[in-house]
Amino acid sequence: MLHRSNSDHKNEPEDIAAQNKSLKKLNQQLQECINELKSTNKELIKAKERATDSEKLKTAFIKNMSHEIRTPMNGIVGFTNLLANPDLSGDERQSYIEIVSQSSNRMLSTFNNLMEISLIETGQVSLNHSAININGELGDLYAQFRMEAAQKSLDLKFYTDLADKDANIYTDREKLSAILSNLLNNAIKYTPNGKVEFGYKKIDDKLEFYVKDTGIGIPAERQKAIFERFIQSDIDDTEAYQGNGLGLTIARSYVDLLGGDMRLVSQESKGSQFYFTIPYKTYHLDSPDTIHPAEENKKKTKKPKVLIVEDETFTMDYLSIILKNICSEIIRADNGIDAVNICRRNPDIDLILMDIKMPLMNGYDAAKEIRTFNKEVIIIAQTAYAMPGDREKALEAGCNDYISKPINKEVLISMIENMV
Repeated sequence: MLHRSNSDHKNEPEDIAAQNKSLKKLNQQLQECINELKSTNKELIKAKERATDSEKLKTAFIKNMSHEIRTPMNGIVGFTNLLANPDLSGDERQSYIEIVSQSSNRMLSTFNNLMEISLIETGQVSLNHSAININGELGDLYAQFRMEAAQKSLDLKFYTDLADKDANIYTDREKLSAILSNLLNNAIKYTPNGKVEFGYKKIDDKLEFYVKDTGIGIPAERQKAIFERFIQSDIDDTEAYQGNGLGLTIARSYVDLLGGDMRLVSQESKGSQFYFTIPYKTYHLDSPDTIHPAEENKKKTKKPKVLIVEDETFTMDYLSIILKNICSEIIRADNGIDAVNICRRNPDIDLILMDIKMPLMNGYDAAKEIRTFNKEVIIIAQTAYAMPGDREKALEAGCNDYISKPINKEVLISMIENMV
């Protein structure tokens, strides 16, 4: 029979204490694992909720985009077919033409916003600063939106804070105009009656712009969300408003790019006020070099001889029609090589409308070749690409300016009259 020694009895408490210590450590490790699992589980639940929300948002966005594309397409296709009716009265024909025009502009706006938000998301939007007069810019915006406001019997007003000589600044004209245009579009759209006001004030070294309306306002719980992408697609309104929910996202992104801030003050049923800032970077015009209106008119008495370089027949015909009354002669070329040869044979050409994407030789290469023997002719690049850096590439190739397709008649004519 075996007997345990006294030393074995003495070691028992020590063994138990060591085991207890080990068990406590193991229990602590298990508790930490449990806490980690709980935390991971919470994150998984949140991720699932975000994924569900994202999926809902994507579905709502796709539905909204389908609506925003199909609706104007219905107006374009339907009323274009109706225009073929020879028995239409003059008023009916004009009414149908206006519907086609409005539908086309709406679809183009949707497409442009989709392109722009994709460029913003991928970091492909850059700034192109130039010298502008902000008082003049606001006047142009007023002229642009005046008729739209009048159609809803809205009182549209704008206010400036600086004298014209102090309103000359360096900024990105297109971005500033896009910000204000998006805000004005929304203000007019969501204001059934009353007024819309916009303008700016100089505050220290910044300019604070504002757009105010007396419209439907924005509930407090939705004020942050409206700046998110596609958010309008996920909101149920008692009244349907056309739009793709991208305008405010684009506007805020542009404000960030310009180095400013955007804020919102709104009360449901009482209206909204959007404010944003940009740096106040001034420049001053050299008055002795300023061209006076009389000198400008004298400069533009001659009708230009124009070369249209375009490989698409419909675009060629469209440009020829809209320019025929302001040009002395129009010559056509459907590729870059022919354009270069025509320019060699016709040194008196005043203006070239140069398409970029063409067979045999593209517009950039054709412009570079023409510049080797003709430094004076004005070249305006025209392209359907409308991607960041296109204007800079056109200028580097020797073009004087750039216009994107679809080409707006008034914009092109104004550009030509200011250059030739």
